Amino acid sequence: MQLRPLTLSKPKPLIDFGNKPQLLHLVDMLKRAGVTEVVLAINYRPEIMDDFLETYANYGVKIVLSVETSPLGTAGPIGLAREHLSDGEPFFVMNCDVACDFNLRGLLEYHNSHGKVGTIMVTTVDEPAKYGKSVVVAHETGLIEKFVEHGKGFAGNLINCGIYVFSPSIFDKISGAAPSSMEKEVLPSLAAEGQLYSMRLDGYWMNIKKPPDFLMGNALYLEHLSTERPAMLATAEGIEGNVVMDETVQVGEGCLIGPDVAIGRGCVIEDGVRLSHCILLEGARVCAHAVVLNSIVGWRATVGEWTRVEGVSVLGEDVHLGPEIFVNGALILPHKKIDAQVSEPQIIM
Repeated sequence: MQLRPLTLSKPKPLIDFGNKPQLLHLVDMLKRAGVTEVVLAINYRPEIMDDFLETYANYGVKIVLSVETSPLGTAGPIGLAREHLSDGEPFFVMNCDVACDFNLRGLLEYHNSHGKVGTIMVTTVDEPAKYGKSVVVAHETGLIEKFVEHGKGFAGNLINCGIYVFSPSIFDKISGAAPSSMEKEVLPSLAAEGQLYSMRLDGYWMNIKKPPDFLMGNALYLEHLSTERPAMLATAEGIEGNVVMDETVQVGEGCLIGPDVAIGRGCVIEDGVRLSHCILLEGARVCAHAVVLNSIVGWRATVGEWTRVEGVSVLGEDVHLGPEIFVNGALILPHKKIDAQVSEPQIIM
């Protein structure tokens, strides 16, 4: 399922998360750690990434593209980008579908202190299998002993966060010419050789590959803002809990918005609307007396008057819901017009 139907319009890293492209959240963390050059490994719609780079050319960090012409797995793209990582210094590797906040500079310092090939960020979760990751078994010193696949017996609930620091010797294990897996090949090999350490994440973390987790990640991010940068949150009559709202948003009378709501640029919220635990992307319109709960409304989509949307529904770009209907758990592909009830979760193509 991933983030379809949103990814039919934009690559996942460019979808707004907390009213800013997810990629920029990671770039901002890297900048705070002193990084001056970022390499993006991409294999999907590179022309859109070119437009993005042009838009953010003066963002304060050099961004270059490393394009896969064929799928190289989760480790191969690192080898492909070797020419950009040849200064002999350790480098960060981050998965772009992770929402998080922590001290990257501290991670680099820890990596340099132990002198091994790799360091991975780890975190504790209630259900490791939910994230599709092996359980990490680490010594109290941080040295990783092994990775245990799901279903091989209980080994704890510590998982790989998808954030790494590697020394250049990692290229001895990764070739850019052949597909390879970070999780199944590279990391277990490093652990077996005593060359991989772990560091526990000190902030929030969420894998945001799927709509429910994207919404949960949004809530965690807004909670983070409430303690670290509260001025970024919206405060006005009718707003409850943590809400971010672009300054261009138009809000009618008698609305109740929040908690855990992100409303993007140019959105229109008409009179008497109820929004909770949801995300409205740029140009969306919610018509009078409509309700949107636990759902994502895509770019320039419309929710009709007195319509109710819930159940982790996702409206793709330019989707238009008619008035007085109920939509529950629907994933609606772009450029559709819906005038009938959708009472059971389904994909509408």
